[in-house]
Order: sequence, then C-alpha cells, then structure tokens
Amino acid sequence: MAARYGLIGLAVMGENLTLNIEQHGFPIAVFNRTAERTRRFAEGAAKGKQITPTYSIPEFMEALERPRRIILMVQAGRAVDAVLDELRPYLEPGDVVVDGGNSLFVDTRRRCEEMSAAGINYFGMGVSGGEEGARWGPSIMPGGPREAYPELEPMLVKIAAQVEDGPCVAYIGPGGSGHYVKMVHNGIEYGDMELIAETYNIMKHGLGLGAADMSQVFKEWNEGPLNSYLIEIAAVVLAHVDPETGAPLVDLILDEAEQKGTGRWTAQSALELGVPIPTIDAAVWSRTMSSMKELRVEASKVLHGPSGAAPRLDRATLLPALADALYAAKVSSYAQGMALLRAASDEYHFGIQYAEIARIWKGGCIIRARLLNDIQQAFKRNPDLPNLMLDEAFAQAVNARQDAWRQVVQVGRQLGVPIPALSASLDYFDSLRAERLPANLVQAQRDYFGAHTYRRIDKEGVFHTHWESQRPVADFPSPRSQA
Repeated sequence: MAARYGLIGLAVMGENLTLNIEQHGFPIAVFNRTAERTRRFAEGAAKGKQITPTYSIPEFMEALERPRRIILMVQAGRAVDAVLDELRPYLEPGDVVVDGGNSLFVDTRRRCEEMSAAGINYFGMGVSGGEEGARWGPSIMPGGPREAYPELEPMLVKIAAQVEDGPCVAYIGPGGSGHYVKMVHNGIEYGDMELIAETYNIMKHGLGLGAADMSQVFKEWNEGPLNSYLIEIAAVVLAHVDPETGAPLVDLILDEAEQKGTGRWTAQSALELGVPIPTIDAAVWSRTMSSMKELRVEASKVLHGPSGAAPRLDRATLLPALADALYAAKVSSYAQGMALLRAASDEYHFGIQYAEIARIWKGGCIIRARLLNDIQQAFKRNPDLPNLMLDEAFAQAVNARQDAWRQVVQVGRQLGVPIPALSASLDYFDSLRAERLPANLVQAQRDYFGAHTYRRIDKEGVFHTHWESQRPVADFPSPRSQA
C-alpha cells in the first residue's frame, strides 16, 4: 500500500512526529540521509507499524501515493535547500512539500515562490511543543497556498494538541506566515522564560529562598492566573535534587543560556518593521550576556553593587507583589508579540486571525497558558484591537497590578539584581500610556544637526528651523548627515 504521507529527517522531532502521524491512521514513509538511523528506527519504535523505511530518494518518492505529501524535519538553512534540490527531479505538479523545521520566514517565502513556479505546493509549518508535543500533540502553524491546505488538514487536525475549542492547528496564511508566527511564538517564549528567571532571582537574593521553597511558590502560582507550562516546569526543575550531591540540580547548572536564533530573528524583524518589543529584546541580550561567563566573573571583582543598606523584605509582602508583577509583565510581553504579528500581517499580507493564533497556542506549545484564553477573548471582542493592553479587561488587570510591578522593579534596583525584562515590560507600559513623550527634543536635535524637519502641535505643515542663531558655546559644525 502506498504511504499517504512521507517524512524526511529522523532526528528526535522527526521520529516522534512520524509516530504521531501513524498512530492516527495515516501510513507514512520515512527517509534519513544516514541509513543506519533509518534502520534503527525501523527495527525499534517503528517496528510493526504502518511506517515504510526507505533508503534513497527515488525509493522514498516511489513509496508515496500521488499527489505526494512530504514533510521535511531537517535543520533550518542550507540543509532544507539541499533536500529540496534532491527532491526536485522527482516532484510533480500538485505535490505538497512541508518544511516543519524552524526556518527563517524569508527563506520560506523564497522557497514558496520557487516551488510555485514549478506547480509545487510549498508550506512552511511551525511546530511547537518539543519532543513530547511532536509525539502526543503539538501546536501547529502551517502557511502556504490555501488551495492545497485540504491535502494536509485531515492529518494535521488529528495529530495536533486538542483543547476544549478544537485542535491546536489553523491555516495561518500564505508564504512564510506559518514560520513567522512560530518565530514570534519563540520570541514570546524567550521573554516569558526571562521574566520567570528574573522573578526567581529576586526570590533568591531578596528573600534568601532555596530551590525547594521556590518550587513550592511556583507550584502555588500555577494554580492561579499565572498557570502555564513554563511556570509548571519551573516548579519541577527547582524541586529536582541531584542524586550525586544531594543539592538542588538547578544550583549546579552553569549560568549560560544557549539560543538557536529565533529570538534574535524576532528582534531583527521587529526593528525592520518599526515595532517595539523591549521584553523580547531584553531576553535575547540577557542570554547573550549569560554566555560571557569569564567576562562577568572578572567584572564582578571590580564592579560593585549598591553600597547602601539592603532593603528589608518580607515574604508575605514580596511574593504577592512578584506574582502581580510577573502577570503584568507577561501581558506586556504578549502585547508586544501580538503587535508585531499585526505589523507583519499588514506588511506581508498574511491575513492573520489573532484570536485563532491565541487559540492554537492554548495547547501543545511551550507558551501554553491560562492567559491565552483571555487573549483569545480579547481579539474575539475586537479583531482590530491595535494593542492587547487597550482591551478593557487587560487594561483593568494591568492597572490594578502596576503598583506591585513598580515595587518589584524598585526592589530589583535596590538589590542590584538585573531585571532587564521586568523593567523593559514596565517601560513599554509607561511609554504606551504616555500621551506625550520627550521625542520632541530628539526631533528638534535631529533638525538642528541634520535638517530633518519637524511637525508642530499647534499648526499643520512640516518645518525646519535655522537653530544657529542660538548655537551652543562649543562651535560644532552642522553636518547634514542622518541620525
């Protein structure tokens, strides 16, 4: 019997996604460039299942029914193009090729255009949930030609995570839209993880709590508005004891956080689109700073923290404030991510449905959280909502928590504990609510040294002033360069 689907790339995600697809009644053929990996899979987890191992591209293509439906689970970048080059001689008009890796959306848009010229339906599909999600139900974000989506939909709705209002998959839009949404998902994930880590750090340095105590705090928080997968696993990680030493394992882990690039891509895209995402930016550079371990150790010997007396903090007051600050900062972070999705959708004509994005993130993915129910409802109430914090319910929730939020940021500053994401989230909130910002001075200076002009609040038009009559004492030249 010809296989309904084919999958190339049998690393951890590929193997588990294959087992998920087969489990839901879809025969599938597999290929991996390393034949030994294919053999191990065929003789192990795939044994006795409707999984056909193949050992060459021609054999793989012959094993598929037409039109072929091929899923690529290979490393982003050159590896994707290399596999596509191998497939091209065998592909026929009407075939469907799906890149299920974390490809940069720009690359996906290019590949969509190239494949479309040959009559091939190309999809970029974000898959979130890690190894467990791939096996038992991820959040899936497919983007590509709308007319070809029915070739994938019956399978995707079966293998996706299931929540109360449906499977965690939805057609996102054309071109690289699926990979763009997954990229922003990962950016929000960066921000969320950094906010949790900063909260942990304040508990550790401000209250002197040990890992076991903090595990219990996160466990209790997970029963309320902060309920999420990341809060849940923070509690689990903090409770884990190293069997060799008897110490909390988290205390023995080197404080260097790695990254694979999706957070950086999110920040770069936001800069190109002119959308502020300070929480995600802070999370990205915090990981980069963490990698500078030797420099930080050296700096700790000569750069000193606050010289005054440490603030007096008590658990009964600070822990509720931390919970409120973390919730408000998470709302700010999500607001930034959703605003970026809106700008990208407008720029690239993705046609993203924001309530649906919140819905499919409610299960399977790394950022699944109770908060997403409220985000979904906010965009249902107003699909054109320009910023999540302008929703009445979220505005009330954040306004009610801002005093605690400010208290926590102040505590971080008094302790000398870095809190870039918590403070950046608050700065975003304060900037968004500011009817007037000091950008008028910035623009006046730009007009002074670069003749960039300005607009006025009291009359229409564009203006330029010859400021030289009030030149500063230092007689600088007046270059016409931009800034």
